[in-house]
Amino acid sequence: MALSKEQQERYSRHFPVPDLGQEGQDKLLNAKVLIIGAGGLGSPAALYLAAAGVGTIGIVDSDEVELSNLQRQILHGTSDLGRAKVDSAADTLRELNPEVKLITHRIFVTEENLPALLSDYDFVLECTDNFPAKFCVNDACVKAGKPFCHGSVIRFYGQVMTWVPGQGPCYRCAFHAPPAEGAALTARQAGVVGSSAGVIGCLQATEAIKYLLGAGDLLTGCLLTCDLLDMEFQKIPLLRDPDCPACGG
Repeated sequence: MALSKEQQERYSRHFPVPDLGQEGQDKLLNAKVLIIGAGGLGSPAALYLAAAGVGTIGIVDSDEVELSNLQRQILHGTSDLGRAKVDSAADTLRELNPEVKLITHRIFVTEENLPALLSDYDFVLECTDNFPAKFCVNDACVKAGKPFCHGSVIRFYGQVMTWVPGQGPCYRCAFHAPPAEGAALTARQAGVVGSSAGVIGCLQATEAIKYLLGAGDLLTGCLLTCDLLDMEFQKIPLLRDPDCPACGG
């Protein structure tokens, strides 16, 4: 489709990129991405997807903005304290790019509500902060055949992996089941460096953009681990579990 004069200017830095260009911009403008979690990972991911011109962005989060969020959750500001995160996020993204269609879902994801949520989107970013939700999103995406990118962060460390139907193992192949309660430190207990969440969220946004464009190599079949304290990145090969209850069989 023909881009308006304003769109030509807004996205002008995309056009010289060989894997993007105006044809790729059209793909982004017609794409739909669902972001589950409007916190430390979802904030940078949402900002960069909106800035890139992804046409429809869905945001899922059940929480309200708290003061302790603002150290890393850059979608929200001090004036947003007490507001629903999805509302704060939508206002911030509209200010950044008013062309983007924003759909908010103020809910906690469950096995029951995820199938309907996923149905309208091309790609999913799993930006949650707890293990049950991560496994729930994985299982629902695998069942629905929806590609998604997982991200997690703690302290200076993070990890990213992407699942595409028919391409490599899913999150449950790698991690099998949530850890027992109390067996793993939460971000609240261990702490999170805000910029580390920014790195991981940006990697997730980049995976979404690459998938939508059909460009480059996605993080399928591997887990990218990031030790930002020592600036070490490692891609760990993962094997599909033939007995995986989500994608096996």
